[in-house]
Amino acid sequence: MGKNNRKGPSEECLILPTHPRHMVAPIVDTHTHLVSTFSAYKQKYKDGKYKTVYEFARGLYQGKNVSALVDVWCEAPVQRVWKEIADSAVAQGDRKEKWGDLEYWCSSGHTGRHEAKFYTSDVEKDILEAMAHPRNVGWGEIGLDYHYDNSPRDVQRDVFSRQLRHAVRLGKPITVHTREADEDTERILKAEVPKDHKIHVHCFTDLPDFGQRLLDHFPNLYIGITGVITFSSNENTSNLVRQMFTQSPSPRIILETDAPYMVPANIYGSLPTVKGRLPLSHTAMIPWTAEFVATIAGEGWDVERVLELGKINAYNVYSV
Repeated sequence: MGKNNRKGPSEECLILPTHPRHMVAPIVDTHTHLVSTFSAYKQKYKDGKYKTVYEFARGLYQGKNVSALVDVWCEAPVQRVWKEIADSAVAQGDRKEKWGDLEYWCSSGHTGRHEAKFYTSDVEKDILEAMAHPRNVGWGEIGLDYHYDNSPRDVQRDVFSRQLRHAVRLGKPITVHTREADEDTERILKAEVPKDHKIHVHCFTDLPDFGQRLLDHFPNLYIGITGVITFSSNENTSNLVRQMFTQSPSPRIILETDAPYMVPANIYGSLPTVKGRLPLSHTAMIPWTAEFVATIAGEGWDVERVLELGKINAYNVYSV
């Protein structure tokens, strides 16, 4: 593999060992940013082994029981490369050549985490085009981010509502990004979205009471769990998940990475020779998130059972 001229783990460290308690359950990543992850890889390892996003995915996921992923596009203007990548997964022969045994799916939207003020009719037209693609399974991520406040909050709210109306009209599952915007997110969702619509609240880190109110109101709403649940600085996600597992034998959680962000903190116990922190996360890390969830869930839960639950719930939301 290519040389890494900067300090930190070598490229080989991204090829993970099999989780010691992951046997056969398939991994379904309901939220990743594959092109951004590949870009982060190329930036870190300029002479790296993988020259295309397809090689990257096959190289890191082969033999890891990675079954499917949902690649999320949420920039404005829309990156036109989305179509080339989605097209590669349409025909069975092309899909096998490019992706191996991995099922590639995608979703499109525009979130307030980025520049909502750049959401225009042209951007919306591009997103609507993406909705018609046979590999598209949802609208998102979309929502409000009052932590970064990259755009005025009234603009964020307007753009969020506008996209929700389109998603409802088209019957598309909705991927919601919300951060420090509990009141407005809840109010807008309840105003714009029918109670039975499919919703994925991505990378939940807000107050558990907020998450519970959404779960109570929307029977087809699921809470997305990323590696951030393993962070000692984040108790909200663990508290909500613990609460959900006490309420139901099949809690409405789905597993995701939000790659290239949020490497699970507990992964380093399986990587004793790695010096420093991994530069990016990727889909094959999900078993470590599942392990952490299993410890919260309590007796009778293990990595395999959490992964199976994640697969079932991913199908319930996105039919993947």
